[in-house]
Amino acid sequence: MKTLIVIPVYNEESNIGGVIKEIKGHYPGLDILVVDDGSCDATARIARDLGVLVIEHPFNMGYGVSLQTGYKYADKKGYNFIVQMDGDGQHDPKYIKELIREIEDDSADVVVGSRFISNVKYKAPLNRRIGMFLFSKLVSLIVKQKITDSTSGFQGLNNKAFKFLTNDIYPCDYPDADVIIMLHRTGFRIKEVSLSMYKNRTSKSMHSGLKPIYYVFKMTLSIFVTILRKTPIPER
Repeated sequence: MKTLIVIPVYNEESNIGGVIKEIKGHYPGLDILVVDDGSCDATARIARDLGVLVIEHPFNMGYGVSLQTGYKYADKKGYNFIVQMDGDGQHDPKYIKELIREIEDDSADVVVGSRFISNVKYKAPLNRRIGMFLFSKLVSLIVKQKITDSTSGFQGLNNKAFKFLTNDIYPCDYPDADVIIMLHRTGFRIKEVSLSMYKNRTSKSMHSGLKPIYYVFKMTLSIFVTILRKTPIPER
């Protein structure tokens, strides 16, 4: 089964090398795709020098667009599974096998790595914890399934799921809780597995300053749009 690791990055020159080396140390046979979202530093060069495939956006287009670039590439090249993970070092590559195992066993179409099933040591900033809690509760209510970490970017998807996410209704701004709801409403099976994550190794964050307020507004709006929209039937 062909598996692709998709890593969306933006200005991660201080972290991407270590992430790639760690993945290769655990899984030397897996293909790795780095989607560089218009970085202004040496991120793309470092990744390319380490022998992985790099797709570069001409300018910064956003996290969701970078993920969808990975989905489209995986679909075009005939991959069976993908594992998406961040390039800032928060996600521990040793758990890749846990995500892939659930997909290979056909127990789910999408497997979400959760920080909160059994790991009580992960401590996010207060504003992030509030957002994580509220959206996880909202998603659990809508999909009628307990979801503990709806904002986790560490996920495994089979080809039916990532092919579906190449369509035009994919929310390219902040694809988090809204995507879980969209996938559930379309009939995809979603499962969480317990894993550990590290704290952000750099001071930058997409949730710093006033960004959490913007994120909550956009995510809430996207969730309601997702609920109201007629979801297309995926190809089987």
